[in-house]
Amino acid sequence: MKVEHNAPVEIIQGHIESGTTKGNLPLGKMILLGIMAGVFISLGAATSNTAVHDIANVGIARVVAGVIFPVGLIMIVLCGGELFTGNSLMVMSALDKKLSWRKLIKNYFVVYLSNMAGALIIDVLVYFSGNLNYTDGTLGAYTIKVALTKMSVDPVAGVCSGILCNILVCMAIMVAGASRDMIGKLFGIFFPIFAFVVGGFEHCVANMYYMPTGILATMNEKYVQKAQELYGITAEQIAGMTPLAMFNNLIPVTIGNLIGGALAVGVVYYVIHTREWKR
Repeated sequence: MKVEHNAPVEIIQGHIESGTTKGNLPLGKMILLGIMAGVFISLGAATSNTAVHDIANVGIARVVAGVIFPVGLIMIVLCGGELFTGNSLMVMSALDKKLSWRKLIKNYFVVYLSNMAGALIIDVLVYFSGNLNYTDGTLGAYTIKVALTKMSVDPVAGVCSGILCNILVCMAIMVAGASRDMIGKLFGIFFPIFAFVVGGFEHCVANMYYMPTGILATMNEKYVQKAQELYGITAEQIAGMTPLAMFNNLIPVTIGNLIGGALAVGVVYYVIHTREWKR
């Protein structure tokens, strides 16, 4: 049986049209879709953390997380959502002059803040749900460790890791666009996102879940004590986990995500499939 799929040039054209639609969304709809995307990505992050928090082997833990985390992007692609990292591909619409650069930048700004709002909702709900009490508070301690690690990222490493992450995220969206049925889209999303999680690369929207939840976890003495006992985290390090410290991660990672998605994928594939190439 012949399996029908979209050719690469059709995928690019589809993203040009999709990006134009996204850039012209009413502001309220854009905000709500951005919030939902932040919620979905954060749920993927929260549930994958729950699954791996007591697995000592890093490789096995990342494989398990990689199986669970893609649920966020699957919900966004199939049910709708505006995700900052995926919207990097809207650069193709601007290059094709179907969308103004002003509208592109507006979309990036509004969607980024909306994703953060959605993530913060899940941060608070997870903390007060008691989810972090798993394994006698070990999940809370692990959440602190993850947040501290991200806040301590080297800026160059953050940019480079962000580039690698969003190449895979945007390729997941591109591969999903090749399929004309739901099963194909599911597989198209799953494997690139699985690879990004196993690689441990940095995703700015996911980090909007990991870091604030870690800060909230420091409010619980039991989680803090566990973090000190299990991971050797000091009181000084705990004190340094502030909302301002999150931007040590978010700024370089966001820059890297934009480069990886807009430049390395969006611009490159637009040039490949829309310009005339001489033999």
